[in-house]
Amino acid sequence: MKTLSLDTPPEIEEIVLERYRQMPPFEKLMQVFELNQMAQQMAALRIQAQYGPDLSERELRLRLAALWLNRDLMIEAFGWDPEAKGY
Repeated sequence: MKTLSLDTPPEIEEIVLERYRQMPPFEKLMQVFELNQMAQQMAALRIQAQYGPDLSERELRLRLAALWLNRDLMIEAFGWDPEAKGY
């Protein structure tokens, strides 16, 4: 078997894949949810590093939302233009 990952031995990858095959759907969904939370936390840290740690909660949330939503929706829903104010 050719591995999907360059740094994982095939026998280890097979163990991981078998675990995913046996995992109930709700557990898979929880893992996706947790990975999304981690991605948002990392994005928030990047935003705070770029714009400063004293951003208001609203501004931080708008900048985060702008990473996932398109510009037109951000402007229509929140009055926030990410091209003008940044992501």
